[in-house]
Amino acid sequence: MVGNRRRGFTLIELLLVIVIIGILAAIAIPKFAATKDKAKLASVRSDLRNIMTAQEAYYIDWALYTGSLSSQTFTPSSGNSLNMSGTTQSFTATVTNASITTNPKQCTVTVGAGTSTDGQITCS
Repeated sequence: MVGNRRRGFTLIELLLVIVIIGILAAIAIPKFAATKDKAKLASVRSDLRNIMTAQEAYYIDWALYTGSLSSQTFTPSSGNSLNMSGTTQSFTATVTNASITTNPKQCTVTVGAGTSTDGQITCS
């Protein structure tokens, strides 16, 4: 006589596994979103450092800063937008990434104005 053999999983066991996977996904997905925002903010900061380098190169050539850089000199990273203003002796640049879901979404740097934050990148 062949005894009862248990084959497969019961419905309760399958539901329990699905619930555990759901809980793990609920914990992991927000962590990944935060990581993506950190990477986007890093690209904003990187763009500002590249703008500062381009402005210094322009300053060395022409002995003044510019209020706008040509697309041949500097192009923002994908998803980033640039707003820049300046005089011959200073400039302020702000790079924003609207796809960042949490603050800060933009960073600013001012160079040559003689302020206490001269050349420091600040994000808000």
